[in-house]
Amino acid sequence: MRIFICLMAIVIATTSWAEEITLSTPAEGSVSTAEGLSAWDRVYEVASHPRCANCHVGPSEQPMWSGPSYGKTRPHGMNIHAGESRIGAETMLCSTCHAYREGTGNDLPHMAPQVAMNWQLAPVEAHWFGQSSEEICNQLRDPDRNGGRTMDEIAEHLNHDLILHWAWSPGGGREPAPYSLQEHVNDILIWGVAGFPCANDQ
Repeated sequence: MRIFICLMAIVIATTSWAEEITLSTPAEGSVSTAEGLSAWDRVYEVASHPRCANCHVGPSEQPMWSGPSYGKTRPHGMNIHAGESRIGAETMLCSTCHAYREGTGNDLPHMAPQVAMNWQLAPVEAHWFGQSSEEICNQLRDPDRNGGRTMDEIAEHLNHDLILHWAWSPGGGREPAPYSLQEHVNDILIWGVAGFPCANDQ
């Protein structure tokens, strides 16, 4: 059955949907804490959305299927386990089905989404699925849990990681992440210049 599903995954994304974004950091002192918290609320809408959260599953080895196009929330079908490698090296590589090939698209439902880079789960430290706004806020501003990234490096990561770009153009009837990638990057920078405020700071 796995082989059949993978053979069906011939509809594969090109990079034509990748969006080049502009990094325009607000001036220091130009963003209030209240504005930073508002920007964070929008960041959380993106981080908690199925297009992002389904692969940010923390210590779990199983990606999730959730959102309008999947019906009920449940673990990824075909008993997929990404393992400690986060790419399925211990069982079956994510790229077995999520395999990039030039010249086709992501437009049919129930096909394995594709991007021109390795498909994988987010690091264990980046646990977003089912987490609260405060939990994700504190995780994302913590260098020990965000890959040691500064505000600008988080924004630059969003610019160059094609899996993240796909979240706004997922095709196949999948609901895209809210706002736009550029708006999301802008909100990250606004939140950062405000001092990375979280609701629990009050």
